[in-house]
Amino acid sequence: MSWYRRTKLVFDSIRRNIDPKILPRSHVSSRINQYLSSSKPSAKFSGFSSIASRKLGLVSLTSLGQNTNRVVNNPFMSLSKRNYYVDRYQVRHFKPRGPRRWFQNPRNVWTVVLVGSAAVLTLYFGNLETVPYTKRTHFVLLSKPMEKRLGETQFEQIKKTYKGKVLPAIHPESIRVRMIAKEVIDALQRGLSHERVWSDLGYASMDSTLKGSDKGVKETAMALSGDEETMSDMTWSKEDQVLDDRWIQQNRKKDLKASSSHLEGISWEVIVVNDPMVNAFCLPAGKIVVFTGLLDHFKSDAEVATVIGHEVGHAVARHVAEGITKNLWVAILQLVLYQVVMPDLVNTMSALFLKLPFSRKMEIEADYIGLLLIASAGYDPRVAPSVYEKLGKLGGAKGLGEYLSTHPSGEKRSQLLAQAHVMEEALMIYREVHTGRGIEGFL
Repeated sequence: MSWYRRTKLVFDSIRRNIDPKILPRSHVSSRINQYLSSSKPSAKFSGFSSIASRKLGLVSLTSLGQNTNRVVNNPFMSLSKRNYYVDRYQVRHFKPRGPRRWFQNPRNVWTVVLVGSAAVLTLYFGNLETVPYTKRTHFVLLSKPMEKRLGETQFEQIKKTYKGKVLPAIHPESIRVRMIAKEVIDALQRGLSHERVWSDLGYASMDSTLKGSDKGVKETAMALSGDEETMSDMTWSKEDQVLDDRWIQQNRKKDLKASSSHLEGISWEVIVVNDPMVNAFCLPAGKIVVFTGLLDHFKSDAEVATVIGHEVGHAVARHVAEGITKNLWVAILQLVLYQVVMPDLVNTMSALFLKLPFSRKMEIEADYIGLLLIASAGYDPRVAPSVYEKLGKLGGAKGLGEYLSTHPSGEKRSQLLAQAHVMEEALMIYREVHTGRGIEGFL
């Protein structure tokens, strides 16, 4: 019988080496009991061998002094890849957890896609607006009350920055600028297709607050006027541009209702800052700032009206709010590209191909709106091309500098406004105003 036992032990050893999973349960149990009985009472159980763990692999023993006959599910004892998890009831689950498991259901995926698409479409079409005069449709996320508060806050900061340089309301230049601005704004009022609530244009006081502003003194004198220059003898050659008269005419023919509710109840104010800077701007809340450096280079009222009309055109078209919306999308795109491209390269490319082209296009649109505004205010629109050409010379941007600028070149702006269809439309409005018929609701 001894040879039979030796042969059986050899055969069992060979089978264990070939496939450990076929190890008899009795041999494993006996080996565990033998190991536990021979160990010290204070020793800790460190785990099973690879053979035992694959067969029983879920055994967890705490100490030798406790009852070790109880088998507990332990997923960390197995050396194989763990494709399951164990809950608090020691139940093994082989399905994945978390978002991956949730998205494995096609019904859940389609629900997310449909709900997300509906939300995006609602957000987009719910915030589409039509720009007055040009009838261009644009997407704006910034609310109109927020836009007004933003303009009022910036206006207060500007008055604090230039404290002591703001000309008083009775200064001749202040009266002149306020009179020109009033005529442009009155023309804008007449252009609206339905009645709005307007307030008279006032000269801002340095003590004004966000809730209201000092209207200054009443109009006491007429503005000094110079001889208006005409450009009837000037001809311009047409070039291929991003925005030309065909784009304007196509948008003007659209039967769209212009969005002008953001102009309701605006408290128009104007200040003149004694500074040599050749600049002027209009904030979203109807706050107009003109620097005396601009008045030094443009003497006639028509030239000053051209600049003011352009700045009012920015407020009419809500370019500030549209710019904030576009900058938000650009920022999201930049965050995505930062993961694969160097940040400096991303910032440069986004400025060259997204931000600067958008800024130049908005300037051209404001030029067109301003041209129609000054024509309806009674100023000769043929002066406008020379004004922008002169501004371009003062800026001095040429060559590559034009592409890196936020404004188009003065030559390009003058050529676009002098094109036949654009200038003829403005001249028609100008003649109607001077014949006493005026323009009502041509928006």
